[in-house]
Amino acid sequence: MSTTTSVMRSEINEQPAALRRTLDVLLPQTTEIAALAKETRQVLFIARGSSDNAAVYGSYLLQAHSGRLATLASPSIATTYGAEVDLSGVLAVAISQSGKTEEIVETMNWAARCGARTVGITNGAGSPMAEIADVALVTQAGDEFAVPATKTYTAQLAALAVLALGVGADLSEDELRAVPDAIGATLAGPEDSIDAIVESLIGVSGAVVSGRGMAFSTALEAALKLKEACYLHAMGLSYADLLHGPIAVVDGLTPALLVAANSGPTLAGTVALAERVRAAGAPAYAIGGGAALAGACDLSTGIPDLPEWLAPISLIVPAQIITEKLARGLGYDPDAPRSLNKVTQTS
Repeated sequence: MSTTTSVMRSEINEQPAALRRTLDVLLPQTTEIAALAKETRQVLFIARGSSDNAAVYGSYLLQAHSGRLATLASPSIATTYGAEVDLSGVLAVAISQSGKTEEIVETMNWAARCGARTVGITNGAGSPMAEIADVALVTQAGDEFAVPATKTYTAQLAALAVLALGVGADLSEDELRAVPDAIGATLAGPEDSIDAIVESLIGVSGAVVSGRGMAFSTALEAALKLKEACYLHAMGLSYADLLHGPIAVVDGLTPALLVAANSGPTLAGTVALAERVRAAGAPAYAIGGGAALAGACDLSTGIPDLPEWLAPISLIVPAQIITEKLARGLGYDPDAPRSLNKVTQTS
């Protein structure tokens, strides 16, 4: 593999420091979050792109550990249809790396008009989103110059973990504080297993990326990264949905990349999926999942032994590295994918 360094790779390597800064700033805000959340009973996430994938993590996290119903908004209900919806008792959580995406800011304003209380998660201090939210959780990722989101994405996941603590989830702040060091150890370790997966992906035109539960967000984000930086036809799917038909596309030229925490209720199903994929004659590659998933796959790369609720923050890091190395291996610039801008405006 080439030893040249891209901006994307430099920003991947900055994630432990970015996470530490973010947690130091946001964890003291749990009291403020709790006071706002007392007025609400369910959560509505408002986001697009990578931020929408982060919202999927937030939805699973809050429903599994705080007892609150959490759903993803359809911004066009506000921006295109102009519908009025009763959002009393709703905590509307808007997520945008820049805090400037007009559609997301407009939808958060709409939610407030409809009776919701609002939280803004953004890396943009002083952005419109940070200014108008009832509570602003401003991540501390620093400037991000590569178009594919890396450190801003993991900082969003950290902010969502803080949000979960703030709304009363029975989870450990100490476990959350351990995440930056765990990711730092991953980044400092050898990358032979990642390089092997990258070499196996050169020459394929597509891939299926699958996980379930907390890891579903990682499957979506990893597939998005492979699409935007490597131009692969990558599908991010829950393995439950994959088994309902799309598994038919998995074959010798369309491998499956499976993501899972090292333990938890979805691991056994991910292992069973790997076995089914290989039985169909298709390659299966693993990120995470411990020895059980590694043993069921052709190639695998490990993650730190974090609890399942925090695993998505570490699971995405190998996927980011795979994307950056694969893009360069294919002769593409991972920092500036074609037809993309850092801030995407939609209406």
